[in-house]
Amino acid sequence: MKFLDQAKVFIRSGGGGAGSVSFRREKYIEFGGPNGGDGGRGGDVVAEAVDGLNTLIDYRYQQHFKAKRGVHGMGRDRTGPDGEDVVLKLPVGSQIFEEDNETLIADLTEVGQRVILARGGQGGFGNAHFKTSTNQAPRFAQPGEEGEEKWVWLRLKLIADAGLVGLPNAGKSTFLAAVSRARPKIADYPFTTLHPQLGVVGVDESEFVLADIPGLIEGAHDGHGLGDRFLGHIERCGVLLHLIDGADMTVAESYRTIRAELEAYGHGLAEKPEIVAINKTDALLPEFVEELTAELRGVTDAPVMAVSGASGEGVVDVLRALRDRIALTRRLEIKALKGEAPPDDSAGWAPSVD
Repeated sequence: MKFLDQAKVFIRSGGGGAGSVSFRREKYIEFGGPNGGDGGRGGDVVAEAVDGLNTLIDYRYQQHFKAKRGVHGMGRDRTGPDGEDVVLKLPVGSQIFEEDNETLIADLTEVGQRVILARGGQGGFGNAHFKTSTNQAPRFAQPGEEGEEKWVWLRLKLIADAGLVGLPNAGKSTFLAAVSRARPKIADYPFTTLHPQLGVVGVDESEFVLADIPGLIEGAHDGHGLGDRFLGHIERCGVLLHLIDGADMTVAESYRTIRAELEAYGHGLAEKPEIVAINKTDALLPEFVEELTAELRGVTDAPVMAVSGASGEGVVDVLRALRDRIALTRRLEIKALKGEAPPDDSAGWAPSVD
């Protein structure tokens, strides 16, 4: 299945059915009168977050969604049936924007969450509704209300606990494949990863979701390389794992490049907690790894660790550090929802290494 994280669709709710103008006429019944029924309500256009989807590819081939119109009212005080709703089934993590692609309508973060994007028109009243003591035979009824129509943007932001960032060929896909059952494409050339990948990682009987996005290069926020559009998929992450190629002689410069792109992108990514990991240490001498670690600690206050996705060296320690930070982030979120002060360990967090 192809990956698609953005689509533009046209939606239109159903118009309401018109009320009926009808009169009761029966043999041997002395008094008749109006008996026109009301029109049915038009169908809504509803968005719903469902389980089992991770792409918007269905909305590439169908862009128009129109709910059914309500049925007109009928004689003998019969109300027309309501029109059927149209439900847009979206992956969890989808956001819906107005046509300007900036005004947020809804953010679907939980399975089963629903939001009405366009309400159906109300059905019109039949002439029986307008009967009064002074107008006992009204000969008019209301038309149904028209439905709403507009273009909206669907944008998917994957929901993951931790996100992988780094330059192309930093070894992110290899790391993801080593710690999960995800099978991203791995090759010895840049930009092997063309779209985000998710993997469920297990460590010490706990699990979390790790997201790998295509590599960034200097100027990605201006559209260089694959650009920074995929950074939206790690906006929801609680922690970032910044992988740096240990074979690169300028690890500090590589770190600054990615940090500059995160800051240029905005949306709070630069403020997220991170763990910096020197990758591919299986091909380096221990003393050289120590030099690289010291160099990175001179440019960041984040924890700096050594890892090799190919050999597995240091992988468990990094996963435990990510797990600890994710657990802390969840505790902070719960405290914030309750209006309580953050825990004392929020400032002095450090990864646990056995």
